[in-house]
Amino acid sequence: MSSLINQFDISDEAVRRIVSDTIAGADDGELYLEQSQSEALVFDNGKLKTANYSTDQGFGLRAVAGEAVGYAHAGEISGDALKRAADAVAAVKTGYAGTLADAPPRTNKHLYSDVNPLEAPNFAAKARLLQEVDAWLRARDPRVRQVTAALTASWQHIEIVRGDGQVASDIRPLVRMSIQVMVGDGDRQETGSYGMGGRKSFDDFIAEDSWKAGAQEALRQALVNLEAEPAPAGTFDIVLSSGWPGVMLHEAVGHGLEGDFNRKKTSAFAGLMGQQVAAKGVTVVDDGTLTERRGSLTIDDEGTPSGYNVLIEDGRLVGYMQDRQNARLMGATPTGNGRRESYACQPMPRMTNTYMTAGDMEPAEIIASVKTGVYAVSFGGGQVDITSGKFVFGCTEAYMIEDGKVTRPIKGAMLIGNGPDAMHRVAMVGNDMKLDRGIGMCGKAGQSVPVGVGQPHLRMNQVTVGGTKAA
Repeated sequence: MSSLINQFDISDEAVRRIVSDTIAGADDGELYLEQSQSEALVFDNGKLKTANYSTDQGFGLRAVAGEAVGYAHAGEISGDALKRAADAVAAVKTGYAGTLADAPPRTNKHLYSDVNPLEAPNFAAKARLLQEVDAWLRARDPRVRQVTAALTASWQHIEIVRGDGQVASDIRPLVRMSIQVMVGDGDRQETGSYGMGGRKSFDDFIAEDSWKAGAQEALRQALVNLEAEPAPAGTFDIVLSSGWPGVMLHEAVGHGLEGDFNRKKTSAFAGLMGQQVAAKGVTVVDDGTLTERRGSLTIDDEGTPSGYNVLIEDGRLVGYMQDRQNARLMGATPTGNGRRESYACQPMPRMTNTYMTAGDMEPAEIIASVKTGVYAVSFGGGQVDITSGKFVFGCTEAYMIEDGKVTRPIKGAMLIGNGPDAMHRVAMVGNDMKLDRGIGMCGKAGQSVPVGVGQPHLRMNQVTVGGTKAA
């Protein structure tokens, strides 16, 4: 793979000189180069509704002076565009004299291959597969009314050139398969869904046993919801399943542990370093080093190798996720969490794969301990206020727990609470930590990046449940 610097119509030496001159006198900065390809196929209601393919390339040039940032980007990799960007970015240094921060450490570790998942299988084979998913589900149950199946893939080549001449690069594949099923009985209709993906080729996901298992799971969830009763409203002990329910941890706690929110003191966790912010036994980590996982990064978008970062240890706050700018301003070390959506965006502290580590309880023991409660198996959308920590999450699959047994499915359950408070309500932690199946996207300040979440089974005492039926 040729260097992206070679795409400029000026010499590599000239590119490096412009970058060096632009960042000289600032605290930090880099030239971020990107080439990318993406593809999306969506088969909906018996027809191929979407077939998109796109390519993009460009650069972003940044200089950081204290809390100020000069940033310019262009979708044209040319010497003239780079010079115009340099003129704009250099203005941030006016009247400022800084010392260039040390370069990130280097790494030879690769967490995923450079395979391009858009190349195989070909477009026609992917479209046939989606049609087969649709036909298979409709043949499984006469109550199936609509099927939506999708394959999405991207391939991204990035290169980071620093003012001292250091160059770091990464090639990032990413795939996802999604299946949604709508079932009906008379006037009532309900849905179920399943998704899977990672930083690899499509091979594992489009194998017949794999996609059929995913399609069957989406159908199962839809049929469960078809029989579900309205959720009660009130305060209940809650058991969260392992895996994807970790999205609540990601939103209600993870964002509050990103460095920028804490430096600006807009997080509910600001100023609490070293204090007990969760129940004993609760350990939360952000780990960007997991092989082929959706949120993993060989290097982040500033060139820092990703890391295994402990955020909460046995209930005590011990770390934040940091990019280079916020780490420097807080007197901390960058943690490999500087991420951006594309060359058109500035990096900021973002999560990678965020999860709660396993405890020592059997899941069956946790469920059996609850007299009356709610068992939340899967979540859909939610809302979180970072400053207050307040959250609302909707369950897409949930059940009542009665006398220690999982009984009736319920629909419309909303979990309502406050992130820091909810972490103190964790009473039992299961021994079955599991990551999600590779489907997560995270939004922040208008930028979206792929992430992973996870957790073991958890019991949380006395959580507010919003529902449509009085308790």
